[in-house]
Amino acid sequence: MAARSATSAHGPDRKFIRAAMKAPLLDADHERALARAWHDRKDERALHELTSAYMRLVIAMAARFRAYGLPMGDLVQEGNVGLMQAAQRFDPERGVRFSTYASWWIRSSIQDYILRNWSIVRTGTTTAQKSLFFNLRRLRALINDGGSATLGPQGRSFVATQLRVSERDVETMESRLAAGDRSLNAAVPGTDSGDGGAMEWQDLLADERLLPEEVAMASHDTRIRSRWLQRALATLSERETFIITRRRLSEEGETLESLGSQLGISKERVRQVEHQALSKLRTALMQETDAPHDFIAP
Repeated sequence: MAARSATSAHGPDRKFIRAAMKAPLLDADHERALARAWHDRKDERALHELTSAYMRLVIAMAARFRAYGLPMGDLVQEGNVGLMQAAQRFDPERGVRFSTYASWWIRSSIQDYILRNWSIVRTGTTTAQKSLFFNLRRLRALINDGGSATLGPQGRSFVATQLRVSERDVETMESRLAAGDRSLNAAVPGTDSGDGGAMEWQDLLADERLLPEEVAMASHDTRIRSRWLQRALATLSERETFIITRRRLSEEGETLESLGSQLGISKERVRQVEHQALSKLRTALMQETDAPHDFIAP
């Protein structure tokens, strides 16, 4: 909590950084003793000394993610959260240094924060996408790809192979990283007529809803098909109608065995009756569609 209050909106307070860097390093034995004191007795003084010694690790880790454009102070705060989680879960009997264990928690906490706040659109929802998000720039710098704005086919193939993702995923993530969030109410460049009537980006969005006449036609067609089906069902016997209704016209079709038990017949006989009923329905519907229906009343 002290670390949170020591950070400003624009970056960690210099006093906080100096204090973190001045905190004495811990040798393995003293570190293990502090970890045991917190693990076994919940000694808060031991916890404070243990975490204070590794605040410098948080700052160093946060500095590695400054390129994502988020405030350094926020990155440090999230790193401190990871540090506290590491201290809470660390087992001093594992035989590893606390810094090794805490590094994973600090990095994970910072990365999760970046993924939540880098864009209003959720980015990196799977492990593979997270790896792609945080490694794409590094791999691009590694291959240099001729200094082009986007990766070429060979570059995408290289990144996909290295991170075990599809080339399509690489292309999609590259476009996400290249384009920041944009307000739909922002003016489109070059469309300002001088009287404040500039076109907004939302004006360019296509309306995918059906047109009123298409809605009316779809409703009319649905009523016609419903009438055809009702007349076709009228050609079936009572047993055939029961089986077709339960098997084909309900959300959860009943099994042949279940219908056979209700009707007192074998499931094979139910299958035969169903097949016969479907043939009769097909014939009746074909007759309906072949008949003139130009002036069916709504």
